[in-house]
Amino acid sequence: MTTFQTFASSSSGNASLLSAGGTHLLIDIGVSCRRVCQALAARGLKAEDLAAVLITHEHSDHISGLATYIKKYRTPIVCTPGTARQLAFRLAGIEDLLRPAALGETVAFPEAEVTLLPTSHDCRESAAFHIAGPDGAVGYLTDTGYIIDETGRRLLGADLLVLESNHDEDMLLAGPYPYALKKRVLGPQGHLSNRAAALYAVDAARFGARTILLSHLSRDNNTPALALETVGRPLAQAGWTGRLAVSPRDGAGEIYTLEGAAACRG
Repeated sequence: MTTFQTFASSSSGNASLLSAGGTHLLIDIGVSCRRVCQALAARGLKAEDLAAVLITHEHSDHISGLATYIKKYRTPIVCTPGTARQLAFRLAGIEDLLRPAALGETVAFPEAEVTLLPTSHDCRESAAFHIAGPDGAVGYLTDTGYIIDETGRRLLGADLLVLESNHDEDMLLAGPYPYALKKRVLGPQGHLSNRAAALYAVDAARFGARTILLSHLSRDNNTPALALETVGRPLAQAGWTGRLAVSPRDGAGEIYTLEGAAACRG
């Protein structure tokens, strides 16, 4: 059985758990080590059960809990070489835990294979993940200004797609952010808007996605209802009958179970 659950998903902090049989993978640790361990305990797990921590990139909302975590636990950390260098600069004692993998490379675990894919973000070398297991595939794509062709193609066919839907463009432009920050978010190394997410979601649905989980929503420039409406409308027009949901910004979300080509809430 393969399951996926977000522990937090927003510009304030991100962490998720993918479990494929006895292989447990933490994706990012942008909340406190204590919160992650509490979320794991709620699933009957502890940090020692993790096969690896997958890090998308070095921004604080994806690694803020890592400094404390590595003082207590010696879990291998999988990330790109560029991200590995940034982590080594910032966090003493992490070098022995780093397991750099090049973009396009697949890292094999007993019951899951993780392929690192490029994203376009204002950091050293960020990554999306395609995670294949015995029950299907999960695509994990956040923190990118646009979807790079290679990544978009590779994630088509994922049964469960975790997709950034960071902001509503009109809400962002009318909001309080300074111009430079608005430009950054809207730029090619920023974040996916609801409209951009909708375009890719329709493609993913056509290629068999059964569940699309909108994630990394901005607290200031988006709402769950707006993201669901913007992405859901074209999916409905395309006749898609899968499940569209939003990851909670704070706290653990629902547990999604992959069963062959289906993903069901638990």
